[in-house]
Amino acid sequence: MPSPLGSPTSSRSVTQTVNGSHRFTIKGYSLAKGMGVGKHIASESFTVGGYQWAIYFYPDGKNPEDHSTYVSVFVALASEGTDVRALFELTLLDQSGKGKHKVHSHFDRALESGPYTLKYRGSMWGYKRFFRRAMLETSDFLKDDCLKINCTVGVVVSETDCPRLHSIQVPESDIGSHFGILLENEEGSDITFNVFGEKFHAHKLVLAARSPVFEAEFSDRMEDDNEIVVTDMEPKVFKALLHFIYRDSLIDDEEFVGTSSSSMPSVSDALAAKLLAAADKYDLPRLRLMCESVLCKDISVNSVANILALADRHYAMDLKSVCLKFAAENLVGKFSVLFFCFSKFYVI
Repeated sequence: MPSPLGSPTSSRSVTQTVNGSHRFTIKGYSLAKGMGVGKHIASESFTVGGYQWAIYFYPDGKNPEDHSTYVSVFVALASEGTDVRALFELTLLDQSGKGKHKVHSHFDRALESGPYTLKYRGSMWGYKRFFRRAMLETSDFLKDDCLKINCTVGVVVSETDCPRLHSIQVPESDIGSHFGILLENEEGSDITFNVFGEKFHAHKLVLAARSPVFEAEFSDRMEDDNEIVVTDMEPKVFKALLHFIYRDSLIDDEEFVGTSSSSMPSVSDALAAKLLAAADKYDLPRLRLMCESVLCKDISVNSVANILALADRHYAMDLKSVCLKFAAENLVGKFSVLFFCFSKFYVI
């Protein structure tokens, strides 16, 4: 007797877009105008669909032909990638409140021409003749010498979808919270740090696993010598250091919100700056990057020299690179600060 046919199976391919938007505000349009044909102002990079993107605004046009009477706007692939397929929309925002925005959209033409393919990093989509400059300067798109451009990117992704009867949601890792409780309860602690009279109880194995400096220090100590005196770090900084080691996150402290970079002397007093020094001392590269990220947000004309010196002192190479780039782009004519940058670091 023939065996019955097996149950039929099915699957389907789903192609869709992963969408994201970025708003680029250009203040000081009148000062940017005249920078030259082919010269652009770039937005901060933003992530959509696993790729980095950036908006390029050309106040004098992208090409030297007849486009010089127009402003040009493009969106560029800012990360490595080949044959990235995407849809785009560039919108010049009406600042009068009337909602009459100028929209250039590839989304509307997707059925006709399909997504646009970007072949490599630096590939761009946009318009050489985005808007005639003379009309732009008398329109509601320009207000208080400011333009606002919104960019939407839709990265095309495909996946095979098969029916699932059940699914189980896996929560985020909570190992940090468990180790944090271990630190707070002091249970099983076997090492004490005396930081200017304030005692911190910790666990050698945890510290040694996280920091090669702690590992070396513990291997050189006598077994019954269970107290270490710390004389080069404030208690609040050491507390933040332990918080990172156990929880893998920055401590929740209002001092991390900003370093008051408008006042140059305060930069070195900021908690992020002091914790950067601790990360350098104990060889904690992830903590170093976290502190660099915080300090990066406070770079300004007044603070860049001090932050640059701090980055160089503690081998914060990403922060140093950002400072040098900021100096090159924003301190033209401020010879004293530029001289400091060049004399200390030689090249930008």
